[in-house]
Amino acid sequence: MNSLFFKKHNAASKENNSRVPYLNHQQNEAFSGFLCWLRRASARLNWGLFIPAFLLTSLGLLSIYSSSLQRGSFFEFKKQLIFFGVSLAAFLVLSFLDLRALKASSHLVLSIYLFFLAFLFGLFFFGTRIRGIKGWYRLGPLSFDPVPFTAFILVIILAKYFSSRHTELERFQTILHSAFYAFWPVLLVFFQPDLGSALILAAVWLGMVIFSGIKLRHLFILSLIFLLLFVLGWKFALRDYQKQRILSFLNPQEYQQGASWSVNQSKIAIGSGGLFGKGIGKGSQTQYGFLPEPKTDFIFSAIAEEMGFLGIFFLFSLFVFLLWRIIRIAFLANDNFTRLFALGFTFLILSQSFINIGMSLGLFPVIGIPLPFVSYGGSMLLAFYSALGILVSLERRG
Repeated sequence: MNSLFFKKHNAASKENNSRVPYLNHQQNEAFSGFLCWLRRASARLNWGLFIPAFLLTSLGLLSIYSSSLQRGSFFEFKKQLIFFGVSLAAFLVLSFLDLRALKASSHLVLSIYLFFLAFLFGLFFFGTRIRGIKGWYRLGPLSFDPVPFTAFILVIILAKYFSSRHTELERFQTILHSAFYAFWPVLLVFFQPDLGSALILAAVWLGMVIFSGIKLRHLFILSLIFLLLFVLGWKFALRDYQKQRILSFLNPQEYQQGASWSVNQSKIAIGSGGLFGKGIGKGSQTQYGFLPEPKTDFIFSAIAEEMGFLGIFFLFSLFVFLLWRIIRIAFLANDNFTRLFALGFTFLILSQSFINIGMSLGLFPVIGIPLPFVSYGGSMLLAFYSALGILVSLERRG
């Protein structure tokens, strides 16, 4: 009886054991296939773009976490972390898609441009006013800002326009026609009112015009037009608080307790950081509320105070490396569209970074421009990583 039981048990064990290698073999094949796909994906990924952007956002997250310590609320940090994950996913998906239709189809590019124009227009009816600006759609605990997406979509449509008309750039009418694409988003953003973002959009158009090859005579005429528009805008369009920000920049001593307060606190934060900084969570200006908007407009100052000169040097090095890699793509591109898109995106990052850091140092008026890839803001993060993904896709497929 016992021997019969053991025979049956051994037979069952052999049957079960015979199945185990088959299941393991299936799992091994699936795992090996995943590793092969991962290796191929890693080889095709542009690490020269991904790594500096990833480290810039990580540096920003560390500063946002530090700014949240004193209040004890980490909601904004967690939200930024989630958007970081979504942005990385968007970057990976777009980089592996075939997006050559962007340079082949004018109708597709124009449709995307009109779609985001409609988003900007809809803000006047459905947008939520935050800090005096009606520039966000509120979606429960989240908010969506279409301006960063509009900025890189403007780069795309101008790259498409100029790449198909490179033989007509000697005519001033061609340049004026290109201004039509920039005029509408600049107008809609200006009346939100968001002067800083409107200036960035106008700067993107001017940068694309210069990269496309403009005559000095035409550039001089454009400069006169901009000067005239500034005078008219100061007289009839700018609001009192916007004028005050500009006046406080020109005469900071007169506005010590007013509009110049933010800049003065920013300079104190930067100057007190020294070589190594005060340490994460130990910056007095950042932690005790003296430095306004340490997560957005003045995140550069918060990083300087707590991470010191070495932290700022690391930040600058990452930006330089990222911009160099994008410019390298522009010079190696086989078509004008990719070249102009890369140069326009470079100018977008450079102009925003230049103005944001200039605001922190008191070199420019405070006009509410975030630091790309670093400042708090999920919409900006998603937009810029999407633009990077599009650039990688265009580079891979020539």
